[in-house]
Amino acid sequence: MAYRLTVIGTGYLGATHAACMADLGYEVLGIDVDTTKVARLAAGDLPFYEPGLEALLRKGLDSGRLRFTTSYEEVAEFGDVHFVCVGTPQKAGEYAADLSFVDGAVESLAPHLTRPCLVVGKSTVPVGTAARLAGTLARLAPAGGDALLAWNPEFLREGFAVQDTLQPDRIVVGLPGEQGAAEHAEKVLREVYGTMIAAGVPFITADYPTSELVKVSANAFLATKISFINAMAEVCEASHADVTKLSEALSYDDRIGGRFLGPGLGFGGGCLPKDIRAFMARAGELGADQALTFLREVDQINIRRRIRMVDLAREQLGGSFTGRTVGVLGAAFKPDSDDVRDSPALDVAASIGAQGGAVTVYDPKAMDNARAAQPGLAFGTSALDAARGAHVVLLLTEWPEFRDMDPAALGEVVAERNILDGRNALDPERWRAAGWNYRALGRP
Repeated sequence: MAYRLTVIGTGYLGATHAACMADLGYEVLGIDVDTTKVARLAAGDLPFYEPGLEALLRKGLDSGRLRFTTSYEEVAEFGDVHFVCVGTPQKAGEYAADLSFVDGAVESLAPHLTRPCLVVGKSTVPVGTAARLAGTLARLAPAGGDALLAWNPEFLREGFAVQDTLQPDRIVVGLPGEQGAAEHAEKVLREVYGTMIAAGVPFITADYPTSELVKVSANAFLATKISFINAMAEVCEASHADVTKLSEALSYDDRIGGRFLGPGLGFGGGCLPKDIRAFMARAGELGADQALTFLREVDQINIRRRIRMVDLAREQLGGSFTGRTVGVLGAAFKPDSDDVRDSPALDVAASIGAQGGAVTVYDPKAMDNARAAQPGLAFGTSALDAARGAHVVLLLTEWPEFRDMDPAALGEVVAERNILDGRNALDPERWRAAGWNYRALGRP
């Protein structure tokens, strides 16, 4: 059977999933309550930056396989499989996840489900959410027990979202507890993901709670690994050791490996910070809070890296930012993204600005989002423009164009040749040979 798919929520996850499923040959209908976003997507205009995705979006639209709407009635009539891809941000003033968008999506869709279908959650949710939503679906859907729920967590990396959707490293599916329902849901999703399974992608079935725990457990592990090497950077600074050499030596141990062991300014973005906090909050609700107390220190280490970068910049300037000019290279939380949510780079820039520094920021893709988030900062049109007249330059997002900068050319426009490498992305000897005072987190 050629299933018709719908995608509920057309933000980063939803727009990516919709375009990629259309590229696999499915008819796909995306829905969002934001009429402006729907209009932009329908016109082939991607509201955010993700390498390769806009071309895929336009390809799907041109083929006629991909459309967008604001009507839940149309979605219910059209689709056989409904993917829930809405956001689960952190609640204001709390660690817990805000599930209002997930609840709203299921509650809006369910009353229109009059025939057999499968609703598939992809959003990152606290464990226990799927079972609750299955109850909502059974209560509100006219199709009753023929409207089934499965949970299929996403594992997208910003900058690699298309690859991670079309060529994932695994597919995890949480199935209903009733055997017949579980068998049907598994059969449908094996068909939907048939191309990937045929290419050798592991297909893992589990119950609802296990599938919900996979994404947050993965993010907790990765956050812990990043914060571990950054904790070692603190020790290296105190002992005059070099954290980059330490990381390199550790990476050759197969049990440890080098991925996510890059010391620097730490993690940010819309997933890792809020997901580990929501994980801690949910563990507390379940009475298992002591199991995740280590994540509080993981979070604190991450925040301390930002504070240390500000302190290091202040030290470079003789103890005060007042009357001093600071060039900041990078605003996105990572390269190949325009996402500034919980961005360490923008956080550092704003902190220096609040302490009296005249800060100018440049980022290849995140300028609009950075301006919206921090309108009090100044913004340059290039790396050279941001560094012009600076008493210190901070590299805070490791875009390739910053890695490849000519130290001599940059040196011609600054007031003083001081550079702080927040990502350990530059060659210290090359920069020192060009007359720069080079400093980095965790290095002598």
